[in-house]
Amino acid sequence: MGKTIGIGLLGLGTVGAGVLKIIETSEGRNPLVSNLEVMRVAVRDISKKRSINISPEKLTTEPKEVIDDPEVQIVVEVMGGIEPARSLILRAINSGKSVVTANKAVIARHGDEIAKAANSAGVYVLIEAAVGGGIPIIEPLKQSLGGNRIKKVSGIINGTTNYILTRIAKEGANYKNVLKDAQDLGYAEADPAADVEGLDAADKIAILSGLAFGGVIKREEITTKGINKLEEIDVKYANRLGYGVKLLAIAERVEQLKERNQSLPLALWVEPTLISNDHPLAGVNGVNNAILVEGEPIGEVMFYGPGAGSGPTASAVVADILNIAGIKINNKGEATSLDPLLSAASWRECHLVNQKDIIQKTYLRVITNDSPGVIGAIGSIFGKNHVSIESIVQFDASEKGAEIVIITHKVKRGQIEKSLNQIKGLSDVLQIASQLGCL
Repeated sequence: MGKTIGIGLLGLGTVGAGVLKIIETSEGRNPLVSNLEVMRVAVRDISKKRSINISPEKLTTEPKEVIDDPEVQIVVEVMGGIEPARSLILRAINSGKSVVTANKAVIARHGDEIAKAANSAGVYVLIEAAVGGGIPIIEPLKQSLGGNRIKKVSGIINGTTNYILTRIAKEGANYKNVLKDAQDLGYAEADPAADVEGLDAADKIAILSGLAFGGVIKREEITTKGINKLEEIDVKYANRLGYGVKLLAIAERVEQLKERNQSLPLALWVEPTLISNDHPLAGVNGVNNAILVEGEPIGEVMFYGPGAGSGPTASAVVADILNIAGIKINNKGEATSLDPLLSAASWRECHLVNQKDIIQKTYLRVITNDSPGVIGAIGSIFGKNHVSIESIVQFDASEKGAEIVIITHKVKRGQIEKSLNQIKGLSDVLQIASQLGCL
């Protein structure tokens, strides 16, 4: 048996229990797993009954005891939340211990601070489990795709919303009913705001963008729109037009706005988006996640798999532990200079463009009086603002009005906004009912 690597767990919930289970059942896994031993675990309640066996002597309600334990070499933070997680991660770093975390919220907001502290202390902070559950995407962006000029990263990176949208599309189900089902199944929290309002996806695309484009992303500047205000009728109309609807997180270079010696301009946003049925992301259903990376010279590559849950997320956590454990064993536990492919550091300045400069196709649903000439008047306003229309269709008409659905070609959001302000002034236009992105 090789050298034992002591693991300290901060949290023993769904993910923490999954990590412990993998470590305790090493047979048939990578031989390095047998070198791992959980030495100390921080929990909220020591007396709580658990589905996995662990010696009570290893449990503590004080996370600092885990970090300060001399037998703990790698600290695994699976508590969630921003504080005290951020402070505990920094305490571990300052104690000379590497950290593995699944905490997308703290990395999205404080990743640069944590990375700088880790690089200064000569330790690692690995975050594979923070995005995409069991899908390997963090290390590929840092290593396998490192020779590419990344153009765009887009994906379905929230399993809860994807489950909800899949059922609405396939069953015509009601949003509130499906959300309750998702909560009953454990896919959604009692307070589902982070998922359905797009906040979780925004955290994750901030992390992916920092790795893909090399610069720090200001999480608070990401334009975010969730599915909580999406109407089922728009999913129905999208299907009739050959599209599905997914909550997408998108980050891309805006090369035309880049000036010499300036920071790299990026467009980042999260919103419900129409996806054509032949798009690579169209068939990603249920709680699965998928991330599409477009780069030069590789072209398009997609990472697909289960995006959440004990098993997938614990798998990613243990992969990071093994990365660090392998280095420690190979170097006989002695401190060495950091492997730049594993460590995290920004290497260029980036900034987010004004959302009015984001270029995309747009889906619009306009409710109007069922009057002759209204479609022509709408089309005329778009034309004056240099907005090219891909399709314009009148769907259901009743006493309450006609439903006109428009899909534009790619234009700046500012042009769409200007056009809609003028369209609202038409006497026959009753309401701009929906505005969604479109691929």
